[in-house]
Amino acid sequence: MAICYLDNNATTRLAPQVLEAMSPWFLEHFGNASSLHSEGQLAALAVAQARARVGRLIGARSSEQVIFTSGGTESDNAGIRAAVERFPTRRRVVTTAVEHEAVLAPLAALERSGYEVVRLAPDREGRFPLDRFEAVVDERCCLLALMWANNETGAVHDVAAAAALCAARGVPLHVDAVQAAGKLPLDVGALPIDTLALSAHKLHGPKGVGALYVRDSSGFAPLLLGGGQELERRAGTENVPGIVGFGRAAELAQQWLEAEGPAGLASLRDRLESEIVARVPGSRVHASQSRRTCNTSSLGFEGVSGEALVMLLSEYGICASAGSACASSRHAPSHVLLAMGFEPSDASASLRLSLSRDTTAEDVSRAVSTVVEAVTALRALA
Repeated sequence: MAICYLDNNATTRLAPQVLEAMSPWFLEHFGNASSLHSEGQLAALAVAQARARVGRLIGARSSEQVIFTSGGTESDNAGIRAAVERFPTRRRVVTTAVEHEAVLAPLAALERSGYEVVRLAPDREGRFPLDRFEAVVDERCCLLALMWANNETGAVHDVAAAAALCAARGVPLHVDAVQAAGKLPLDVGALPIDTLALSAHKLHGPKGVGALYVRDSSGFAPLLLGGGQELERRAGTENVPGIVGFGRAAELAQQWLEAEGPAGLASLRDRLESEIVARVPGSRVHASQSRRTCNTSSLGFEGVSGEALVMLLSEYGICASAGSACASSRHAPSHVLLAMGFEPSDASASLRLSLSRDTTAEDVSRAVSTVVEAVTALRALA
């Protein structure tokens, strides 16, 4: 049975062009990018080229504002750490209750060490009116941590307004753009964002490599110490094949954005949702009134366990999730839907279908019919 893969917010298929770009850097050119000999300098040049490509994808004014990391989680932790180190006397951090665990977990650790952590809840559609931030972002804050797009619902947050507020009040802003990059046009150079996290495997790049955008490196406190790599902002030997792959993936994503690929993908997503809701009584689309990323659909089905639905769909060859892949082993209701005001029973009855530029109209047709069949079967069993 052929697989219909609709879990692209967990990870995407590596683009063939990315694999091709990475291949020579495993066996043919394997030098350390910090070495002075010719192979080392060749690797350093490849890293620099990839840095420029990632910088262009997000609108960085200089490629040197991009630091390569091991992934989005490290980038989030590094951005948070840098802000806290910059303002050691400020003891308040503001974030939202719908952030990824890569942000929520380090902030919980700060809270245990004595910081005040304010977690703002969204409205029922996953939106954050600016006045909610205005009420708590003040001179006591060392950081506002805000995701650009939610990994479960796809809801896009008003980063521009939050950035303007933070700049006016002298508060650093860290943005988790892991689910936004490659799906939305980003221009960090036009906004006073201090740090921003990216991950390659969310946009058809390799796993194990990410990036942190740093607007101003003066006073930046690295998370990892031990070497002078990444202009002394992140110690550790560079993952040259992964970085090259990230650069090529960023280039392909930029081309797709410029070709208006998101509009076509959003059309497929909308068709998927409308046909499922029309054919399944007691179903709903979460954050449907919000601006959303083009590929993400969070659906709720009354009286159906989201985990049971994911498992049954898998037997039918449909790969989906009940929420964030990083929280799938906890068997708990979606913290995102709970924060949006849903009851635990409803937050446990969710299904996330996330498309990619590989998704076809045939995939959508198959997913619709299979979801209808699976929900009907689970309700009959209940």
